[in-house]
Amino acid sequence: MNKELDYLRGNLENIMDRIDKAAQKSGRSHKDIKLIAVTKTVDIDRIRKIIEEGIIDLGENRVQEYAEKSDIIGEGCNWHLIGHLQTNKVKYIVDKISMIHSVDRLELASEINKRALKIDRTVDILIQVNISGEESKFGISPESAFDLAKQASLFNNIKVKGLMTIAPFTDNIKTLRDVFRKLRNLSIDIEKENYDNISMDILSMGMSNDFEVAIEEGSNMVRIGTALFGKRC
Repeated sequence: MNKELDYLRGNLENIMDRIDKAAQKSGRSHKDIKLIAVTKTVDIDRIRKIIEEGIIDLGENRVQEYAEKSDIIGEGCNWHLIGHLQTNKVKYIVDKISMIHSVDRLELASEINKRALKIDRTVDILIQVNISGEESKFGISPESAFDLAKQASLFNNIKVKGLMTIAPFTDNIKTLRDVFRKLRNLSIDIEKENYDNISMDILSMGMSNDFEVAIEEGSNMVRIGTALFGKRC
């Protein structure tokens, strides 16, 4: 059997087992957690192998890489744009992308809505929140997330489905838990505002180094690349 396929299958089995154990700690099962396979710099053959294993939700950081790969792979999977999105790049993805995780400003939400309106489509988005406050990370401040959600609720061709964050890269479990808990609490508070066209169904939080803690704190969508495909070259 193909060694690379064995490697991917082994990684996937390990990840799913860890997801299930973390989910059980929060009173859920692995079926409640969606795994996004982050395919940044991953070649087409390996992506196809992971799709054949049943993982059809794929995450890309860059618009150009997404466009190239989605054209080759074709239909049968759901693409998520998880990286920072420039307003002038929206037109290249709005017709096919399943979800945009990184909406962090009104200008971007407005552009997505405008482009989606032109093709009579509604695009699912998440509001990216910079919970940790790190200057190196994109995302709106927690305090400003309410206003962005309120403004986005006025657009007919986007649908806010929840929140996303990126935690600090650290082994400090307390720090990670605090970040994830704050995002979950923020989603609850926004939900209470009852904005039209807004739901807080999705918490996209947790990556290869911290997804178990994220799930324990309420994440139902994790974005995993390195733990699945191995370290990037």
